[in-house]
Amino acid sequence: MFNNLRDDVGNILRLDPAARSSFEVWLCYPGFHAVLVHHLSHFLWTHGWLVLGRFVSSIGRNLTGIEIHPGAKLGRRLFIDHGLGIVIGETAEIGDDVTLYQGVTLGGTSLLRGKRHPTLEDGVIVGAGAKVLGSFTVGRGARVGANAVVLSEVPAGVSVAGIPAKIVGERPKPEAPSPFLPYGTPCDDTPDPVACQLSVLHGEVSRLRERLAQLEDRREREELGTAVPGEFAAGIRSANE
Repeated sequence: MFNNLRDDVGNILRLDPAARSSFEVWLCYPGFHAVLVHHLSHFLWTHGWLVLGRFVSSIGRNLTGIEIHPGAKLGRRLFIDHGLGIVIGETAEIGDDVTLYQGVTLGGTSLLRGKRHPTLEDGVIVGAGAKVLGSFTVGRGARVGANAVVLSEVPAGVSVAGIPAKIVGERPKPEAPSPFLPYGTPCDDTPDPVACQLSVLHGEVSRLRERLAQLEDRREREELGTAVPGEFAAGIRSANE
């Protein structure tokens, strides 16, 4: 456990330029505190102390503003940056090296017991205010943009944004690791989802226009091909007369 905590602190120092020392992380980072409390509440939950586990998690929520159900499964080096308003549901599963920003919800859309919250694979980044709702998987290395609403499975290694979330970034080559993307939001050379959809529609319209021109040209040739023999036959008849 202590090795995991050491990894958590080192990961925060690596990813957050505002963090200047391990002591500062231990003392001042509510996301780190929330993970600490979850270790205890999850231990109690998995050993049958359900009410006590919920009580401990409630204390953690009141202290940090981050609500993590004791039944949720968290991987190593989870980085909760800022963290206020984060909600992680009971059956959520989070892999290693995942980053969550403030206001993120990993929620469910069903009232049935059983798996109803999302699974985030290794290296996923979820931007501020994003909502990931349902019992599906967000693939390894995917990036979820700020304020996105994700309602279906996300392939590995892509960036999604918008409401509902759509793919807005190219899938990286397998041999090229995805760079860390702060807040999970493409800000440089990736267009916003509306512009992306408009670009797709523009391409479809251009292809349809080209196809229509081809069909009209073919029709004109066919009409010309049937008209010429008829005119030629009429000319022969008139000459004979």
